[in-house]
Amino acid sequence: MNKVETDTLEKLICFHCGDYCSDDSISIGEKIFCCNGCKTVYELLDNNKLCSYYTLNDKPGISPTPISNNGKFDFLDSATLKKELIDFTDGEISTVTFFIPQMHCSSCIWLLENLYKINSGIKYSRVNFLEKKLSVQFKESDTSLKAIVELLSSLGYEPLLDLANSGKKKNEGINKRLYYKIGVAGFAFGNIMLLSFPEYLSFINKVDPFLDRVFGFLIILLSLPVFFFSSSDYFKSAFGGLKEKVLNIDVPISLGIAIQFIRSLYEIITGAGSGYMDSMSGLVFFLLVGKLFQTKTYDLLNFERDYKSFFPLSVTTRKAGKETSVPVANLQTGDKFLVRNNELIPADSYLLNGNGFIDYSFVTGESRPIEKKPGEIIYAGGKQTGTAIELEVIKKVSQSYITQLWNDHFNKKMEKKTFSHRSDVIAKYFTSGILIISMIAFIYWIQISLVQAVNIVTAILIVACPCALALSIPFTFGNTMRIFGRNKFYLRNIFLVEKLAKINSIIFDKTGTITKPESSRIHFEGNALSKDETMAVKSLVRNSSHPLSRIIYDYLPEGNHFEVKSFSEIIGQGLEGTVNNNSVKLGSGSFVNPFSKIEDEDLAQQQKSFDTTVYLSINNEPKGSYKFSNLYRDELKEVISSLKNYELSVLSGDNDNEKNNLISYFGDSAELKFFQTPSDKLDFVRQLQEKDKSILMIGDGLNDAGALKASDAGISITENTNNFTPASDAILDADSFGKLGKFIEFSKTNIKIISTSFVLSVSYNVLGLYFAVTGNLTPLIAAILMPVSSISVVLFATATTALFAKRRGLL
Repeated sequence: MNKVETDTLEKLICFHCGDYCSDDSISIGEKIFCCNGCKTVYELLDNNKLCSYYTLNDKPGISPTPISNNGKFDFLDSATLKKELIDFTDGEISTVTFFIPQMHCSSCIWLLENLYKINSGIKYSRVNFLEKKLSVQFKESDTSLKAIVELLSSLGYEPLLDLANSGKKKNEGINKRLYYKIGVAGFAFGNIMLLSFPEYLSFINKVDPFLDRVFGFLIILLSLPVFFFSSSDYFKSAFGGLKEKVLNIDVPISLGIAIQFIRSLYEIITGAGSGYMDSMSGLVFFLLVGKLFQTKTYDLLNFERDYKSFFPLSVTTRKAGKETSVPVANLQTGDKFLVRNNELIPADSYLLNGNGFIDYSFVTGESRPIEKKPGEIIYAGGKQTGTAIELEVIKKVSQSYITQLWNDHFNKKMEKKTFSHRSDVIAKYFTSGILIISMIAFIYWIQISLVQAVNIVTAILIVACPCALALSIPFTFGNTMRIFGRNKFYLRNIFLVEKLAKINSIIFDKTGTITKPESSRIHFEGNALSKDETMAVKSLVRNSSHPLSRIIYDYLPEGNHFEVKSFSEIIGQGLEGTVNNNSVKLGSGSFVNPFSKIEDEDLAQQQKSFDTTVYLSINNEPKGSYKFSNLYRDELKEVISSLKNYELSVLSGDNDNEKNNLISYFGDSAELKFFQTPSDKLDFVRQLQEKDKSILMIGDGLNDAGALKASDAGISITENTNNFTPASDAILDADSFGKLGKFIEFSKTNIKIISTSFVLSVSYNVLGLYFAVTGNLTPLIAAILMPVSSISVVLFATATTALFAKRRGLL
């Protein structure tokens, strides 16, 4: 049986949730449960072979709220309400995100991520423990939103369903509670000090014993809400950590608060002294003020990221018959925009014109294109695989949603031991070390004075803080990510900063990366095209987002577009389609006319000033070719100069006519490779990695997605397009290409800033511990210094990153 023995009685505890049971009437074998709800959850887990849940933590469960068949969740059958809650649906597969406030330990994570074993209609479920969010993807034919919510509720994890911006309200609620706790602690602190004035002045006049007693009990009354309400978060966190067998930072803080409270309670009640309730309430007050400052700072960084670091992606909008490129951040409800082949759909939209063949692999992991007709909804995160389509925005772009998809989609690479990992290890053992030091100090000082020993232990527990170690990395990298965002360089997550700092080899794609597509010199060689033939070509390339297609589109005169049928685009080869009842092909010679030696014959006659040729055929009849002489970006020499200490390479799918030009930019030491297919680029990255190189790959995300994904850090460059590829780690606006060297060097500076933060943090802790152990630091002063140390690290990280960013011209 599950029993807890005490001196006077034997208590029964629930096998599932750990609560006390009044008797053993509800049981299965020797397992006792406090209610039928816990018993039902155990039976559910046992039937589905999920009892490993109980091996991860002791009594990890939550007693579920009894659910009767009273239709509590019937409202979830409403199509209108489902549309508000569901993030994505294609009619077969749907994705929904729940806020689960009951989530509290690793057992919760394990169980919630194994829901598919209980309900076969669930494809997968993924937990975001810090935000207490659960993302569930399910098959509409096998289960329903209502069934999933009922399942979660039966397990004790009833989700908080709030259709009116639940995430925002949740954060507002947390901030309100923090303000309440600060208010209570501040009120009690001030009044306890006021009631303690007779004690402070007792060396002048002796306090009347009766008043001393009355004031003492009033002080106890004022301290109770401070201890049980204002400081509750620290105790909850400490108990939660101990339950997980982890000594977090709140363990010593809670011990310090508890020691002061219990000791003061004893002294006041027994008349042995006046206690230290003023110090205890002041301690809690200053800790909470420090916590508020940290929260506000995090909120500020999040705000900066949301509104100043938006994806540097653009879409083509149509207004008054004209097509213009605008940032996705500026899309508003009702705006009409164009999406070409392989472009991402950034916002939930109605399909207005064209046939949609949407690849939702970014969202669902399945690449099966889904056909969409005009009038149907297309969800954010889908990618068009066909002719260009026109859409109307029905829901503004959600950066947080796209970022979440980006991180969820990305297959994590094998990670080495990182700076971040080392700091977590240091912080983990720091708390254990502090507890040992406090025990040694207590044993020493108790021989001199019990009062002094308690004061010193409390001061040690409070002043020593690994927060500075834990905060230095997220604040430094987070602020850097914000600065990069303001310079149109968007990172997938903060840890990419550290990866950029370790780069020693950089690979550039050529077309669209180091060249300026809009400035390319282009002319047509061949038979003169009729007006209809010209518009047929323009209509075809309008559907492609490839840089060369965009150049041809801009080069050709305006006119009325023809409908394109049977459109297809083969990466690295070309595109084709039926336009105005004519078969039109554009691309390499072998693609346009595979039975002719057109490319080989023409290659010898090409002028050396032209490095790229795109061939054209209409109804299988060669019409000529578009010749390009790409102009390199104005900042290329400056970028290469700033990267002279790195191993540089250039990969191009074109011929080697531009070899001499590239050597003039990159020098003889750079490795230049031509006629490279997407698989060749991927193989080259892997070859360098086998030589223990840390690689940064920079491309356009079209012909080099595999190489971008395989590299240690992959940057996709964009230029008035929506060529977003989940394979990349970062997106760089072409306007910021000249700052590439600054971004990498600033990432290296971040490592130095963090190292300096570590030194400052260790120095603070050593100094603070010295004064605390020697008895020269009171608990109240320690309470002031503890948040000050965290605040100082935040200010140092923010100020130094801003200072060095300004020196490098990034601010």
